[in-house]
Amino acid sequence: MERPERAAAVPGAQPRANGCSGAAHGALRNGYVRGLPAPDTQINHIVHNGGLYKRPFNEAFEETPMLVAVLTYVGYGVLTLFGYLRDFMRQWKIEKCQNATEREEQKDFVPLYQDFENFYNRNLYMRIRDSWNRPICSVPGAKVDMMERVSHDYNWTFTYTGRVIKDIINMGSYNYLGFAQKAGTCQEAAAKVLSQYGAGVCSTRQEMGNLDKHEELEKLVARFLGVESAMAYGMGFATNSMNIPALVGKGCLILSDELNHASLVLGARLSGATIRIFKHNNMQSLEKLLKDAIVHGQPRTRRPWKKILILVEGIYSMEGSIVRLPEVIALKKKYKSYLYLDEAHSIGALGPSGRGVVEYFGLSPEDVDVMMGTFTKSFGAAGGYIGGKKELIDYLRTYSHSAVYATSLSPPVVEQIITSMKCIMGEDGTTVGKARVQQLAENTRYFRRRLKEMGFIIYGNEDSPVVPLMLYMPAKIGAFGREMLKRNIGVVVVGFPATPIIESRARFCLSAAHTKEMLDTALKEINEVGDLLQLKYSRHRLVPLLDRPFDETTYEETED
Repeated sequence: MERPERAAAVPGAQPRANGCSGAAHGALRNGYVRGLPAPDTQINHIVHNGGLYKRPFNEAFEETPMLVAVLTYVGYGVLTLFGYLRDFMRQWKIEKCQNATEREEQKDFVPLYQDFENFYNRNLYMRIRDSWNRPICSVPGAKVDMMERVSHDYNWTFTYTGRVIKDIINMGSYNYLGFAQKAGTCQEAAAKVLSQYGAGVCSTRQEMGNLDKHEELEKLVARFLGVESAMAYGMGFATNSMNIPALVGKGCLILSDELNHASLVLGARLSGATIRIFKHNNMQSLEKLLKDAIVHGQPRTRRPWKKILILVEGIYSMEGSIVRLPEVIALKKKYKSYLYLDEAHSIGALGPSGRGVVEYFGLSPEDVDVMMGTFTKSFGAAGGYIGGKKELIDYLRTYSHSAVYATSLSPPVVEQIITSMKCIMGEDGTTVGKARVQQLAENTRYFRRRLKEMGFIIYGNEDSPVVPLMLYMPAKIGAFGREMLKRNIGVVVVGFPATPIIESRARFCLSAAHTKEMLDTALKEINEVGDLLQLKYSRHRLVPLLDRPFDETTYEETED
């Protein structure tokens, strides 16, 4: 059975690739025409939300096939049994123990290294550790160079061979608009600022680290977002984890999406506020929590909450889904709560001019109380920002730990952000930025469509450049990464605890720098590896229609 594919549209709406182009459609207006489902299959085609949505909203999450789920659990069970056996052998010195342990004279101390907590790392993760932390030695652009390494002790240690693997197609970096490059206007501008300002600031913004470049960046970010004011920070993770505690505290309520990023989770925990979790992108779950919060108030005292803050992301980096922002804003207004929007992955990657999920849905930035984002992805730099009302930013300049104690952004990094952002806005006198946003949208639609045609289970929204391909079984995590690298394709594979235990996946991140030839090469190799590892689990194969535009498909039910 397939989890309901969610779509929302208003009469006359035209589907667009990332809001950039449109085409006439039939009655469904969602880019798909489905065959009749099997009697035991429940598929909800469309959910209408009145006038909230100004564009189609298509997300698909096909349910894990039962046999695959059972085999995945069995696989983890076998690995766990062998893990206990290996731990027994290590304890009796039959097998060499290479993990961190307490010294003999500290055996009576409280353990510094929790043995059982490291069980997964020792016995499961370590066997496929070669799939992560691969050292690259070039710009993380559309292609990368990677240092070859080998292990002779099952990935406990690695040895570098001295060989460099050239021209690996990079399908893993967050280089959405292709600004991670070693030549061009951004690199030249950053090099010029480096010679003038140096590499570091050696102080905080409140002391001697406030440069004119920082002021210029914040004014530009505010104009780009369409807000009154903005503030830049040196680290994207800390932008969330250090600013949320400045906004809410004891007596406040945080309503957080269950799939929010670790930085949001950490910030919520550090704040001391009460945290309640709603199901991912589920507006019924969110509204129920809001109703309960209003009706019942705080536990025991029943006093009203001081503040209610909703935490959501623009694009969820593991699911490839896009927040149902029109509905979230409607609920926020209805129940008089505040909205904190993390646009780390969506800024630059969504919207006709790259201004993120707010522009993607045609909404007003004034409806979002706190607009957060990072410069680490679409802008090819580092750091993060918060935008909103001038009163909010003035407050954070004084009370945010990240503003008071953290070292300022490096000047060349600031210039990289300024130059790339002006390019996106068209203020450099060219249309290069707009063309990159358009190219990313086209690459996203094309890549997702082709993978679905091949029979893979693909999660997320059709406009999301984050494309999860489901692997499920633990043995296939490492196998997929290794087989793709053999074919000169660099991919990211993800497993537990970053995902649910039976939902391991490969995650592709598309870029405007990818040419169609690169994508076709990657797709060809993915297809071969998919056949080799038997990864084509989808029961709803997508078949192209010759009489429709290239990015439209139809579902065809297939036998299990």
